[in-house]
Amino acid sequence: MTTTPSPPALESLPLRPSTNVQSWGPTIVVAPHPDDESIGCGGAIRLLRDADIPVRVIFVSDGSGSHPNSRRYPPERLRSLREREALAALAQLGVPAADARFLGLPDRFVPTADDAGFAGAVALMIAALSAPWLPATILVPWRRDPHGDHRASWQIVVAAIRRLPQSPRIIEYPVWIWDLGDADDFPTPDEMDAWQLDITSVIEQKLAAIAAHRSQTTSLIDDDPDGFMLPAEMLRRAALPREIYMDDQEIGADEETDR
Repeated sequence: MTTTPSPPALESLPLRPSTNVQSWGPTIVVAPHPDDESIGCGGAIRLLRDADIPVRVIFVSDGSGSHPNSRRYPPERLRSLREREALAALAQLGVPAADARFLGLPDRFVPTADDAGFAGAVALMIAALSAPWLPATILVPWRRDPHGDHRASWQIVVAAIRRLPQSPRIIEYPVWIWDLGDADDFPTPDEMDAWQLDITSVIEQKLAAIAAHRSQTTSLIDDDPDGFMLPAEMLRRAALPREIYMDDQEIGADEETDR
């Protein structure tokens, strides 16, 4: 098993060819917020679709917390905008709107295993994972990605797959670990098999998908000085012709959801 390195050594991770995705089979991408799918997995999604492999994307939160002080975009309007942006991004990645699922959980307050709403969130996830087909592979945020909604999404997925009739392959992807994380958030030696995926052939489509999230990448919403925008350094990394994934085929009935 590959030892996952500290941040400065990430570029030394093994680089797998774009054809690697062809072994994944029907795939579901779980995105805590609209934009995580494009930033973390946009290249893989487009490669899968170019190989004619089915992809569904599940958006866990409603995205309505990014600009809490905007008068022009109160929560309901912002929620609708973020959904439209997500569908526009998926179109760039070759995923039709019919293959998007919006669970509508509250942005910044996705329930964890200790919260009262966790069982309901797991039930929503089971339904979204199951119909109209069961995935062979699920892409889910890295379990210790340093954002509460990302960690909660991982917990929800792990609880849900225990109740599926078959166990999919789980591949985890990082988003915030370089911007918000500390040493304890990175995988420990031998914890995961970490590697890079070559997305050179689809980088333009990935960048177009990221750009479709205009409320997160531009000053489209300009009446909230504390509103969120994706950090420039994150966007720079997302423009690299590779994506980082962590393989864990060991998740099962005895994996703790609050790890």
